[in-house]
Amino acid sequence: MRGGGPLVRAGLALLLMAAAPWAGARPRLAAPRSQPRPSVVLVACDSWDGRLTFYPGNQTVDLPFINYMKRYGTVFLNAYTNSPICCPSRAAMWSGLFTHLTESWNNFKGLDPDYVTWMDLMEKHGYHTQKYGKLDYTSGHHSVSNRVEAWTRDVDFLLRQEGRPMVNLTGDKKHVRVMEADWRNTDKAVNWIKEEAINLTQPFVLYLGLNLPHPYPSPYAGENFGSSTFLTSPYWLEKVTYEAIKIPKWSSLSEMHPVDYYSSYTKNCTGEFTKQEVRNIRAFYYAMCAETDAMLGEIISALRDTGLLKKTIVIFTADHGELAMEHRQFYKMSMYEGSSHVPLLVMGPGVKEQQQVPNVVSLVDIYPTMLDIARIPVPQNLSGYSLIPLLHGKAENEVSPRGPRPSWVLSEFHGCNVNSSMYMLRTGKWKYIAYSDGHSVLPQLFDLTADPDELTNVAIKFPVIVHSLDKTLRSIVNYPKVSSSVQEYNKRQFISWKQSLGQNYSNVIANLRWHQDWLKEPKKYENAIDKWLSQSK
Repeated sequence: MRGGGPLVRAGLALLLMAAAPWAGARPRLAAPRSQPRPSVVLVACDSWDGRLTFYPGNQTVDLPFINYMKRYGTVFLNAYTNSPICCPSRAAMWSGLFTHLTESWNNFKGLDPDYVTWMDLMEKHGYHTQKYGKLDYTSGHHSVSNRVEAWTRDVDFLLRQEGRPMVNLTGDKKHVRVMEADWRNTDKAVNWIKEEAINLTQPFVLYLGLNLPHPYPSPYAGENFGSSTFLTSPYWLEKVTYEAIKIPKWSSLSEMHPVDYYSSYTKNCTGEFTKQEVRNIRAFYYAMCAETDAMLGEIISALRDTGLLKKTIVIFTADHGELAMEHRQFYKMSMYEGSSHVPLLVMGPGVKEQQQVPNVVSLVDIYPTMLDIARIPVPQNLSGYSLIPLLHGKAENEVSPRGPRPSWVLSEFHGCNVNSSMYMLRTGKWKYIAYSDGHSVLPQLFDLTADPDELTNVAIKFPVIVHSLDKTLRSIVNYPKVSSSVQEYNKRQFISWKQSLGQNYSNVIANLRWHQDWLKEPKKYENAIDKWLSQSK
C-alpha cells in the first residue's frame, strides 16, 4: 500500500538533489566565540514510537524526512521519555529536571508558568525565540476526568476510562491535510521562517509542537470522552506496508502483571480484538506518523529554500510513544518500549552525519544541549547531560565539567491508567521497573537483547541483577518516599475538588469518562472512595 504522493516526492527530490548545505565547512557546535552561533529548530510531536526511526521498525511506513535527517545527521537508538504522558514529559524537557524534581505528577500538574526554560535563557542571551503549536508543560490543562482518574488510582475499584480503540478513514487519496490544526501551525512556522527568520541578524530558536500522531477524540464514548480514534486518509495509508506490520503477542489476562491489567482494563482493551482490528489500529497509527513526517519536511524545506539550513541545528523528538495495541494497550502511561522509547534525531552544522548513537539518553538532555549550542553556561543542578559530545561522535574523550554521562536513564510515571507510581531504569541490555514502595508490587526486569518485545519478566530469575539495579535506582531517587508523596497529593487534591462541588459531587463524579461503568452501581463506587478517604496513610 505504499506510494509517493506529490507533496512528499517533490519536497524530498529537491532536498536530495544536493549534498547537505553544511558539507565542507564543519564547524563544531560549541565553536569558538569568533564563529556565529547556530540557529535551532525543535520539532516536537506527540505519541511517536521512537523505534520507527530505525531498523526494523522503519520498514512499516515511508518516512522520507526522518530518513533525510538520518542521512545528514544523527539518530539516537535509545532515547527515552522521562515520564510517558504529555505534561510531565514536557515539563522534564523544558526544565532539564526529572519528574520527581518538577513534581509534575499528572497531566494537570506541570511547571509554574514563570519557570525559566532553556528558551527563556536563550532569549536572554541574544536569541530570537518563536513558538508555535502544542507546548503543554505548565499546570492547569486537560480534562476534569483526566485528573480525577489520576487522583483516585489508589481506590479499590476498576472502571473503564477510555473508549475502545478504533480506526476511522476519512477523505480520499487526495486528502493530505487530515490534522488541520497541526498543518495550520506548520504553515505559521514555515511563513515565519520565510518572512521573519530570513531577515534576522541574530540567531533564532524556533519551536513547533504537533499533536500528531496522538489519537483523536472519541465522542461516541460520551461526556468527557477520551482519545481512542486512530484517524487518517487513504493518502497516508498508502505509505504503510501492511505486510510488514507486526501483530504483537499478548499474555493472557490472568498472566498479566497486576499494574498492566489495571492499565489494560481502564483503557478498555481487555475485550476481544481480532488480528485485523489490531493490524488496522497499527496501520492507521503508522499513517498518522507519515503525516507528521510530512510536516517535519515542510520545515526542513523552508529552511533549505531560504538558505538557513546551513546554519541551523534541526532536532526532532516526541514527548512519549504509542503502544498501538502492544501489551494489550493503546496510548502511553507505560514503561514498555512502545510507550517510553521516543525519537531523537539531530542534523546541522557540526553534527556527525549518518551516525547511529547506541547510548541511552532522555528528554532532560534537551535543556543542557540547547544551552551548549547557544554557548550559555550550563547549570550544575540539571538532571540531563548535553548531547553535544555524542553528536560530535566523540563521547569517549569529551567529558563535561559534571563528569561522564551516566550509563542509565530514568523514567517515572504517577498519573492516570496506572494504579501505582512506577520507575524505570534503563541501562545496558536491562530494563528494570520498580513500583510504589518497592515491596507491595512485584518489580519487572526485561533483557531487551534477548526479549525485545518485553514478554518475559526475568526478575525472579536474576535476583542479583534486580538488587543491583534497585540499589542504583534508590541512589537516584528515594522512590518509596516519592510514591508516598504522590499518594498524599492525590488525596489532598481529590478532597479539595470534592468539597468545591458541594451537593453536585455525586452527579459530577458519576458522569466522568467512567460513566458507563459507574452508573451501573454508583453507590458501590462512591463507597469505595469514602473508604479510601477514611484510610490513614
